[in-house]
Amino acid sequence: MSSPTEPSATPDFLNYDRPPVPDLVVPRGVLPFHLQHRPVRGRLVRLGPLADALLTRHDTHPAVTALAGQALALTAGLAAALKFRGSFSLQAKGDGPVPMLLADCTDGGALRGYARAQDDRIAPLLAEDATPSAATLLGKGYLAFTCDQGPDMDRYQGIVAIEGETLTEMTGTYFRTSEQLMTHVQLACAKTEAGWRAAALILERVAGEGGIAAELDAEAQDEAWRTAVALAATLTDAELLDDTLPGERLLHRLFALEGLALDRARALSYGCRCSRAKLAGVLAGFGEEDLDHMAEDGTITMTCEFCNLGFRFDRAELRGAQG
Repeated sequence: MSSPTEPSATPDFLNYDRPPVPDLVVPRGVLPFHLQHRPVRGRLVRLGPLADALLTRHDTHPAVTALAGQALALTAGLAAALKFRGSFSLQAKGDGPVPMLLADCTDGGALRGYARAQDDRIAPLLAEDATPSAATLLGKGYLAFTCDQGPDMDRYQGIVAIEGETLTEMTGTYFRTSEQLMTHVQLACAKTEAGWRAAALILERVAGEGGIAAELDAEAQDEAWRTAVALAATLTDAELLDDTLPGERLLHRLFALEGLALDRARALSYGCRCSRAKLAGVLAGFGEEDLDHMAEDGTITMTCEFCNLGFRFDRAELRGAQG
């Protein structure tokens, strides 16, 4: 079978075959949970080998790779709360050496993302700081969270200025200012002996009045939330990223005495959704002169920014948009 990245007898607009990327699923990538009779719910996200498969598609500095991994884990955790068919995405755009950070995840757990880095601007930073912060890498700009329910529904998007040194702090700013939601987020990503790993722990305070913590007065609800956050703060990055420590056991270590109740686990998968047909549709929007300019030796190559695969198109078979 020929690769869908190369020209073939199948018309481009019909070729939706999966490109040669990892066919990888992590069955228990997201563990949702709640604390019984307390105004707390959460998700534990552990990408396992999926992190390595996604992050090694691009050869970036470890600090950039770690930032991309944190974004993937965070996005997977937030997408797990979707109540509709669609996707959830995180996008950070700034004037720093990483001008674009993007991750998105569908309601079915298909995850993808990348960080666009300018190596010539990162190198001087490393001379001063071996591990530049997310704020240094992204610079000044904005952070956007988007819920997309498909072409027939309006997208919901919240945008805030990039504030804070870490992606965790930036996310906290978004939830405080845009969603008025109390959250606790911990993100971790590092290269281990088994490869790159990424994980997240997300806690959300839910309404107590008329809800799961209705029997607690306001002061008791506040105390229950503070206790949950304090317990979560004892979690280390090493524990979050440890493949040998099952997620259920990790959560029991933290919250067994707080009425921990595990909900149904959710799978995560390698989720790049590029195809020859989609990229051919993009090329169809260019004029003839633009296509001629893009061609080299009669071939146009379009590279998917997510999976970093180049799709080759014969210029002679492409018809540009009519002016």
